[in-house]
Amino acid sequence: QVQLVESGGGLVQSGGSLRLSCAASGSGFSARAMGWYRQAPGKERELVAQIIPGGETNYAEFVKDRFTISRGNARNTVYLQMNSLKPEDTAVYYCHADAFVSASLRDYWGQGTQVTVSP
Repeated sequence: QVQLVESGGGLVQSGGSLRLSCAASGSGFSARAMGWYRQAPGKERELVAQIIPGGETNYAEFVKDRFTISRGNARNTVYLQMNSLKPEDTAVYYCHADAFVSASLRDYWGQGTQVTVSP
């Protein structure tokens, strides 16, 4: 069974920084793309940043130049460095990974970690 476990969320003041971590585990699991999504109360889940094979990264416009996504030396790990945080960044942040299973691309999600930015 594949598990994605996030850590690093918390409460921070506006302008502060947090670093989220995600580790995926499971017998034979090899993540293809990994990324972060977020969901604020009353809003839909939205892409924050993604890193795909080859190292190409994609960022939502609202986090460009503030957040940096990276993958760890261990293949199934991903990080999100969040700087210059704003109150509107407050949300539950979810780690996402996809992987080929029997020639089909499947999605996997973490349980989410709360990020709260105070004014």
